[in-house]
Amino acid sequence: MSDTIIRVENLGKKYLIKHQQQDSYTALRDVITDKVKSLGKKIISPWNHKQSSTYSTTEEFWALKDISFKVKQGEVIGIIGRNGAGKSTLLKIISRITEPTKGRIRINGKVASLLEVGTGFHPELTGRENIFLNGAILGMGKAEIKRKFDEIVAFAEIEKFLDTPVKRFSSGMYVRLAFAVAAHLEPEILLVDEVLAVGDAAFQKRCMGKMGEVVQKGRTILFVSHKMDAIRRLCQSVILLHDGELIRKGPTETVVNHYLSGTNLYAELKDRGPAPGKAMHLRSAKLIDEKLNIKDNFAKNETGYVEVLYDINTSLENVHIVCHFVDNEDRIIISTGDCDVSRRLHQKRESGTYKTKFKIPTDILNEGEYSLIFALGVPYGRIYDRLTDVVRFSLSDSREGNGPEYIQRRPGFVLQDLPWETETT
Repeated sequence: MSDTIIRVENLGKKYLIKHQQQDSYTALRDVITDKVKSLGKKIISPWNHKQSSTYSTTEEFWALKDISFKVKQGEVIGIIGRNGAGKSTLLKIISRITEPTKGRIRINGKVASLLEVGTGFHPELTGRENIFLNGAILGMGKAEIKRKFDEIVAFAEIEKFLDTPVKRFSSGMYVRLAFAVAAHLEPEILLVDEVLAVGDAAFQKRCMGKMGEVVQKGRTILFVSHKMDAIRRLCQSVILLHDGELIRKGPTETVVNHYLSGTNLYAELKDRGPAPGKAMHLRSAKLIDEKLNIKDNFAKNETGYVEVLYDINTSLENVHIVCHFVDNEDRIIISTGDCDVSRRLHQKRESGTYKTKFKIPTDILNEGEYSLIFALGVPYGRIYDRLTDVVRFSLSDSREGNGPEYIQRRPGFVLQDLPWETETT
């Protein structure tokens, strides 16, 4: 009997993207006239109606392209790749949330998903009621929920607020409860998508511990994450996706190193377009030199900048945009925010599109590769938009006078020249 528990064959997922196009200039009177004419045409000839000033075009977008792989029972597989590579789409198809356009998946076992933590929670219901509701949605029976109820509550640390509607929960409490419910399932296959990117450090450590317990029980896990340290700790092998295609599958260290190599540097996040439903929205980000050229590698002490474009869709107070410089071990080396120097930005900001730029600290960063995380929101409060691994660049130290002993990277997080004074005695 085969021990293959998941078989993915030639999987593809296509979406149709509509683009509304309009004439270059249309006056208000033209819009009113066109609407009146359009209404008249619908009444006179309802089956032969065309709009004059606007029309839509449809574009095909393949989120996944001919993906094939096998997963054996008890394997822990990491799925990595840039934002938009197709990682979440793949898990949604495997968990039967969405249907594939082509190909097929064979699954032998009960599947549980931690894709969007908190899906199925009702804001008007209490924490206690939502444990039973969400547990039932995730496939747990009433007896199983009762048996694990105390354990779920203890893990989530919400005993005092158990009978409070979850709409009054903080975002951290909400996430803790959602993860606690999903993590106490006992499926043969567990699908996990970036749940470790939320919550405080203590909560993330507890989540990692729970994931470790699941691994020790011999469960099969597909784990999506941008945190390479978590991928290295939990996963036996890794799948690398890029633009919907499976680029590589193999041992964890080999694939992670390939992903983090220079061939995977990317100096620009293209314009994501507007998002009217979000209070703050990151549009684009890029790395540039003094001549405004986009580049993904810098030398020690070379001048480089991070340029960011973002939208504010409603008047907001006490908001900021923060950038974290992260090394290959997922350690935040430096954090900076637009309010560090300009306190006036804490004042009310009107709706509009903002462009900001700051200098890359090439004078203190050590050699290596760095990715950037952006967070937009209220300081130590609500986050309106957050993107991980948005751009990535390398920094090299090729200055004269380092000596042959420093051909390789020096140890340490930063590399700062310190004044030394030497004299004979």
